[in-house]
Amino acid sequence: MYESNVNVTETNYPPQTRTASVLLCESQPLTVEGVRAVLGSTSDLQVTGVCENLALCREISRRQRPDVVLIDKALGVQAVMDWIQDLRLADQDLERLMLATGRPGDMGAAAMNPTRPMPRAVVWGVSMTEAEALRFLQAGAKGILRKSTSPSNMLNCIRTVVNGKNWMEDSVFREQPREDRHPRSELTAREQQVMELVEQGLKNREIARELGIRPGTVKIHLKHIFEKTGVRGRYGLALTGLRQKGVLNVDRHVDRESEQPAERRLERKLDGQLDRQLESLLAR
Repeated sequence: MYESNVNVTETNYPPQTRTASVLLCESQPLTVEGVRAVLGSTSDLQVTGVCENLALCREISRRQRPDVVLIDKALGVQAVMDWIQDLRLADQDLERLMLATGRPGDMGAAAMNPTRPMPRAVVWGVSMTEAEALRFLQAGAKGILRKSTSPSNMLNCIRTVVNGKNWMEDSVFREQPREDRHPRSELTAREQQVMELVEQGLKNREIARELGIRPGTVKIHLKHIFEKTGVRGRYGLALTGLRQKGVLNVDRHVDRESEQPAERRLERKLDGQLDRQLESLLAR
């Protein structure tokens, strides 16, 4: 059983003018109690609701407008992405209506609390590949976590997202960019164009069509980019690009590979194999 007096090492953040609310979309009672205990040990975060499925989570989110929704990836990768996209579209529709009329219109549940924006989504899971992380971010998620993360990392993530920024745990990266490699600014103009399109999730054939070049030429540019950045996979490349542009805040406090338990090393190996399989499909 988790106790409420959890001691957590916290990063210093500007004081909040109010307590930020967090809605949990999680089916495991023990996990719920653990998160509730960790957030309950702070003065600026609190769990204000719990739901076990995405349909109920959508309804509560639109009615109560919590600051953050922490969603379990186990509910289904595609289902979670669709949920995040639907919520973002509902927020955009409400914004357009308010701009057009000067007041919140009759939008049902979505307009019940029109003075507050829709919640920001943080997705976490027992495992999280680079490919999944990138897809969630492209769908509109603001935070990415593994369930093996530390309490302090979870708090840092939620606080960063509450402050309007994106955050991802560094351990999601299959490989870390090498510091002795060229920075993004030293890529050629064409290489930067290719990297931008990779960040948008385009496949090699789509990049070739966009730039008016052959798919084989795209592969050559990617080879040069990988050599210069020290990142091998296209998913890691896209996430690294978002981090370098300041779009994505990444926690850098991770254990060295030799210090990780065997189960964690096996998990990362399997994640890497899955990423490479997906990359080969995108490269066709």
